[in-house]
Amino acid sequence: LTAYFMDLYEVTTSRYARFLAATGRTPPWLWDSVNLSIHGDRPVIGVDWDDADAYCRWAGKRLPTEAEWEKAARGTDDRRFPWGNQAPTAELANFAVGARFSYSQALMPVGHYDKAASPFGLYDMAGNVWEWVQDWYDGGYYERSPERNPAGPEQGQFKVLRGGSWSELPKYLLTYGRFKLPPTTQNSYIGFRCAKSEK
Repeated sequence: LTAYFMDLYEVTTSRYARFLAATGRTPPWLWDSVNLSIHGDRPVIGVDWDDADAYCRWAGKRLPTEAEWEKAARGTDDRRFPWGNQAPTAELANFAVGARFSYSQALMPVGHYDKAASPFGLYDMAGNVWEWVQDWYDGGYYERSPERNPAGPEQGQFKVLRGGSWSELPKYLLTYGRFKLPPTTQNSYIGFRCAKSEK
């Protein structure tokens, strides 16, 4: 991959609120339950792919490609989880906390798991919220993708998400795990972070 930058944290409700105020964009799903004084450091949820893409562009960035996301989470030593090969625990990630959502009970503040950063210092690459990436999904894409800077198929039905969420079992937190959903999906499990090309 060509050198790139990527946010250390998932985009929070407080950052997303500034975007909404500046753009007048329709708020995401469940936004009316956000109390910024309490939930401002939690990742925003309820955003569809277009919301995430629009936020990153507004911030002068872009969504990471799937390959960029995986390198940032996995490093170069093929680790199973961002922190290494140890199975997830409650000290390392926010996962498997049930199916009922509330900002206060399901989500953790971004950066809370300081012992679980990825090799490049990124937080919450496993658990908390699934993260939208740029790519369309194709199950066999990496068998025939370009060696350099693979950017995913040109079109598709589903967009890729990475990293697992607060409600998932440990197997969904693997650095190489892939998930797909229609880009119009809005739910309590999905957020995002942004990236930026070096030049």
